[in-house]
Amino acid sequence: MLLEGATEDDIGVQRSVDEDHCRGEESKTVVKRAQNGDVAAFEYLVTQHYRFIYKTAFRWLGDQTDAEDVTQTICMRLAKILSSFDGRASFTSWLYRVTLNAVRDLQRSKVRAERRAAELSLTAQEETSGGQEDAVHVADIWKQVRQLPDKQRDAVLLVYGEEMSHADAAQIMQCKEVTVSWHIHNARKALKGRL
Repeated sequence: MLLEGATEDDIGVQRSVDEDHCRGEESKTVVKRAQNGDVAAFEYLVTQHYRFIYKTAFRWLGDQTDAEDVTQTICMRLAKILSSFDGRASFTSWLYRVTLNAVRDLQRSKVRAERRAAELSLTAQEETSGGQEDAVHVADIWKQVRQLPDKQRDAVLLVYGEEMSHADAAQIMQCKEVTVSWHIHNARKALKGRL
């Protein structure tokens, strides 16, 4: 997808970007081009990772509207924060951390808003959606997971929600693999008491 009024150079860049992606060099080549101001490369990054950002945000938040808000916020901020990507980790791992930080920012702002609402004695009703009993049970489990302490929640969502290995989760959480296992163990104990 090219911007309206794209030049032959832009088309060449797009072809080159597509070829790089096919060779698995996206993380280094396309990101570097986007960091250097290449609009087509930046647009390609956003297009290719939009669904990944949304799915990650939704898994953590459990709310479509909030996940869309986080995704849009990241896409708008990406041009500014892309310069902080240094290539030590994969682009996807870096983007995962950016997404988790945005999720936490939204969660903190919601907690502050809820406190203000409570102070003003306002009550809010939660919407519940109908569906099959299993779907409701799974939704209840994820709701309980989202209420775990941050490290436990992150470990469970990465390993079970995103189906990552403990090693991959450890890289994203910036800890050792055994620490991820420990957080999952503690989360299981906590969830047994809640479910």
